[in-house]
Amino acid sequence: MAKQVPDTRNVGKDAMTAEGTVNRAALAAIFNPEDLNALEMALQMKDRLGEATVHVLTMGPQRAADIIREAMFRGADGGYLLSGREFAGSDTLATSYALSCALRKINPDIIVAGRQAIDGDTAQVGPQVAEKLGMPQVTYAEELIEIKDGEIVVKRRLERGTEVVVSPLPAVITVNSSAKECRPRNAKRVMKFKYALATSELAAADEQCRNFIDERPYLHIVEYAAADVNPDPEQLGLAGSPTKVKKIENVVFQAKEAKALTAEDADIESLMVELISSHTLG
Repeated sequence: MAKQVPDTRNVGKDAMTAEGTVNRAALAAIFNPEDLNALEMALQMKDRLGEATVHVLTMGPQRAADIIREAMFRGADGGYLLSGREFAGSDTLATSYALSCALRKINPDIIVAGRQAIDGDTAQVGPQVAEKLGMPQVTYAEELIEIKDGEIVVKRRLERGTEVVVSPLPAVITVNSSAKECRPRNAKRVMKFKYALATSELAAADEQCRNFIDERPYLHIVEYAAADVNPDPEQLGLAGSPTKVKKIENVVFQAKEAKALTAEDADIESLMVELISSHTLG
């Protein structure tokens, strides 16, 4: 699983809508960083297993197909786009429900996802998907140790160290940013997959393009509408999202005062006293 997210490094005054959802049209869209770490771990599994394939599932508007193409440039074999107005405004509960419906249809052996997305920072979707599918889960994964029939061994990064976990398969694995960075684009794969299109994109293409992709099925990105994954409509989108945003404020930090300090003991001691007095420390 992967997500196309707004680039939160460049948030402006139009970043949120009046309803309290992200105004994605106002922000550049990027591949969620930890999902790239997850993609690398999935590709490592493919490398070790030999005959395995890697497919990316993402939920979002039509433009979210961009990250499926990006994943294909880096080594993925294809992908699935879950798209439709019914999914708009989903919180983590509605998102995990929609994704779990799609995953039941796809029926993968292993589900790998980033720990969290930078537009929400909740780290809830992966574990919620595991619960909805009744699968074991390994969170905070940092390194793939071993994978074989019916079992995976993963090193987890914890607050005060690491641990090695053995899990039966199928399972859901969520991956930390401390895991290995994703391999770069491969020039041959870019040339091979640059014309890959999702179903809705293909419908809008000209006849020559449609014929070209019909002759090359590996260029077809599968697109599911809500009806294709047989969900309960009441659990989708805003209707299925119990999380509500009560209030939004734009906060602008401005520097009003500055203090120059040296490395002298007296200056350091003075700073410590000031921070303790203001309860910044202690």
